[in-house]
Amino acid sequence: MGGVASLETVLETVAQARSKGASVVLTNGAFDMLHVGHVRYLQGAAQQGDIVVTAVNSDSSVRHSKGPSRPVIPEQERAELVAALGVVDWVVLFDEPTVTGVIERLRPEVHAKGTDYSPESVPERSVVESYGGRVAIVGDPKDHSTTELVERLKEVQGE
Repeated sequence: MGGVASLETVLETVAQARSKGASVVLTNGAFDMLHVGHVRYLQGAAQQGDIVVTAVNSDSSVRHSKGPSRPVIPEQERAELVAALGVVDWVVLFDEPTVTGVIERLRPEVHAKGTDYSPESVPERSVVESYGGRVAIVGDPKDHSTTELVERLKEVQGE
């Protein structure tokens, strides 16, 4: 099971798994320059349910939120890297500024966010709770970031 797929494909597969009692966890992010913080976040999410679906921001949505020089890695490659991690079952790309549209269609039992959020600060919390889902904060403290890696690379290159 798994890999990078359309949301429609994931919805069909998840419906079959749910009919057998499986629960779905949704994670999301840019995952630009994959690092240990991403891995720990996804590992924490996997402990919350049976199937992990990760929504990866498209290149245009990353540029919108992170600036014109991002992403460093193109969307298809970022999606493929995340899909290669054993704790992730499915990866979908999304182009919207928030993951709300994916949540509304997928209706995960758990929406997992990293420790840079609190349960109260998760932007999509009300949508998740509106259908009976829950928000979980997972992973290790936010000690790693792609922005920090980019800055360190600039320092190493003498920029």
